[in-house]
Order: sequence, then structure tokens, then C-alpha cells
Amino acid sequence: MRAGVAGGVLSTLAVAGAAGSANAAEPVTQTLELPTLTADLATQAAQAADATQQAAANYQLQAERDAAAEQAAKEAKADLAEARKKAAAKKKAAEDARTAAAERATRNAERTTLTTTASATSASVSAPASGSVASVIAFLKAQVGDAYVMGASGPNAWDCSSLVQAAFKQVGVDLPRISQDQSMAGVDIPLSSVQVGDILYWGGKGSAYHVGVYIGDGQYLDAANPSKGVVIQDLSGYPASGAVRVL
Repeated sequence: MRAGVAGGVLSTLAVAGAAGSANAAEPVTQTLELPTLTADLATQAAQAADATQQAAANYQLQAERDAAAEQAAKEAKADLAEARKKAAAKKKAAEDARTAAAERATRNAERTTLTTTASATSASVSAPASGSVASVIAFLKAQVGDAYVMGASGPNAWDCSSLVQAAFKQVGVDLPRISQDQSMAGVDIPLSSVQVGDILYWGGKGSAYHVGVYIGDGQYLDAANPSKGVVIQDLSGYPASGAVRVL
């Protein structure tokens, strides 16, 4: 009987021990696996965070580069526009200078060419027997639009002095042929006191290189140059040097 009880007790202990061993094995397995999984996840999370941070840094760097490139392009465009503006201004100034020089040369050539042929008529203008300023102005305005040709004396092309000579001839005033002699005709008039019909001249008295006729309201009419022909212009744009009155 004791042997049977002892055997039963041993059997019970064996079963309990086996069960206990089985129960003890499970926590060991879980304890070994959890740290491995946790470490992998932490590593992956860290790697993902690094990648995200690097991508953000790359995006920011690219954005800064794009912004800098856009700003540089705007500045370059503005600089180019300013350079073109300055170049255009310089070109216009050079063209104006060439035009002025050519006009002065034309006047000088006209004066030199006509001096010999006009020497016989270079005396002072004779007093008009009849006529009026209105007739002079009407003749001049009728020629507006005609061409300028150095040495020409009408009826469809003029130079400055031939036009003035022809206009005053309509009312019986015989003027010299060339501009420097016309600037010596009549009576000197201050520019502040000019009246319609007064002869305006540019250059020195006795050495004028251009003439025209004052028509009122701050304007004068002249055979200007080959590019303009016979026109009406404002004195404010090309102030005269002096004036003489023959009527």
C-alpha cells in the first residue's frame, strides 16, 4: 500500500514537474524574441527619420537654389534692359551729333559756294517801294513741304537763304543771296522784340550759317535741312542768334 501511495505521489510530482517545465519554457521563448523585434523596429524608425530629414534638407536646398536662380535671372534681365536703354540713348546722341555736324557742314558749304556768285548783290537791302509783311508770310507758307536742296532757288526746292530772298522779293525787297549777308541787312532787332516778318539768323552777325522768318507765336518758317525741307518750327527748340527787320 505504501508502495502504491509512493508511486502515485511520484507520478503526480512527475506530471506537475513536467507541467511546470512546460509553463516555464514559454516566458523564456518570449523574452528572447522581444528584444530582437524591438531593436529592429528602432533601427528602421531611426533610418526612416534620417531619410526623411535628409529629403527635407534636399528639398530646402533645391528650393533655395531655385529661388537664387530666379532672382539672378530677374537681375540679369533688368541689367540687360538697362544696358539696352543706355546703348539706345548713346546711339541717339551720336546720331543727333552727326546730324548737327552735317547740318553745320551743309550751311558752311552753302555759304562758301554762294559767296562768289552773290558778291555783286551783297550790298544793303533797298527800301521797299510797296508790299506787306502779310504777303511775305503768305508766300512762305505756300512753300511749306517743299524740299531743301543746297543752292536751289525754287520753285519746288530751296535752301534757307534763297527762300528768304524769294519771299521778300514778292514785296519789292531785294535781299542778298546768302545768309551771312542777309544777317547784315535792315535794322538789328533784339530777340525779345521780334515781330512777324523779321528775319532770324543763326551764327554770328555777318557770318550767319542759317536764316528763317519769324511768323509769330514763337514760331519761324525756314528751309531747314534735307531731312525736313521747308517747315514751321518753334524757336524754343532752336533759338536764333539774332534778328533784323527789313519791313
